Amino acid sequence: MTRDGMRFTDGRTPRGTARGVERVATIRDVAARAGVSIATVSRVLNASGNATPETMEKVRAAAAELSFRPSTIGRSLKAARTRTVGVLVPSLTNPVFAESVAGIQDAAAEAGYSVLIASTDYDPARESRAIEGLLSNRVEGLVLTVADADRSGSLDTLDEVRLPYVLAYNQPERAPRAHVSVDNVAASRAVVERMTALGHRRIGMIAGRFRQSDRSRRRHAGWRTALADAGLPPGPVVEVDYNDLRLAHRLAPHLEGPERPTAFFASNDMLALAAIRALCDLGLRVPDDVSVCGFDGIEVGRLMSPSLATLVQPARALGATAFEYLRTGISDDLRGRAVMLPFTLRQGESLGPAAAA
Repeated sequence: MTRDGMRFTDGRTPRGTARGVERVATIRDVAARAGVSIATVSRVLNASGNATPETMEKVRAAAAELSFRPSTIGRSLKAARTRTVGVLVPSLTNPVFAESVAGIQDAAAEAGYSVLIASTDYDPARESRAIEGLLSNRVEGLVLTVADADRSGSLDTLDEVRLPYVLAYNQPERAPRAHVSVDNVAASRAVVERMTALGHRRIGMIAGRFRQSDRSRRRHAGWRTALADAGLPPGPVVEVDYNDLRLAHRLAPHLEGPERPTAFFASNDMLALAAIRALCDLGLRVPDDVSVCGFDGIEVGRLMSPSLATLVQPARALGATAFEYLRTGISDDLRGRAVMLPFTLRQGESLGPAAAA
């Protein structure tokens, strides 16, 4: 086992590994396993210095056992200034990420920087490859949204080599990593408090897979806390893949009998819109039979009928702020910097009084 919680090649899963997420081995893990310093590992794997044959054998054996693949990070650090930054988001088909990327591009253009963009399709395993792809283009820093900011091997490696980066939307708890976000827990509580004020007592949640999004987990925590504060039992939690928006068969079992939910909180707007469609397909009316509220504030929600009630994040401002933090961090230390942006609750037609009220 390792203290960083990686998955070994023989199938064992050490403590600290997020369920369902394979931990990418870092240079620190190789150093710990071989019993040498990080600098020694770097010299051996890059053939850039002297080491004894015994040390070289230990380092290479440790790297092989941990399936460690030397990244392009070290080589990128030696590159000349390119005035280019990299951006990594889970998806460009979700308007909230597209909007934040637009904010990054606006701020970067004003500062004379170019932007390279990559996406992971909500696949945690693709993060390290996507980051290496950006770094191979000699970006000076990164603005990125990862699946789990507290258990990311890619972020561990960026920390080790001191490459500047700023997290967007993530809220790491364990490491002092620079980030720009809204308070996901407080925002979710605001949604549930609005629902209870409208008379809802049976409130379910439609959540993106927790292994794919630490934001989804935080929003779930806010939902549970708000229900507990109101003295209400938690309703059903329907955990779904972000890329599968056909929800009727997932919701149907929870919509039978007198104790069915009168409202659903969705962890993002795309899931909320998919839920409204599914409820319609199941013969239910929104909000007369079941209310729905999302999280993100995408503009297309205003155009739907019923219009979408949602928790609005300032996505464009979030992207611009993250870039400005990164720009200052390219020549300074970003560790520990964080900013929480304000959120608002958009009243929409999809959220109404509870049917029994």
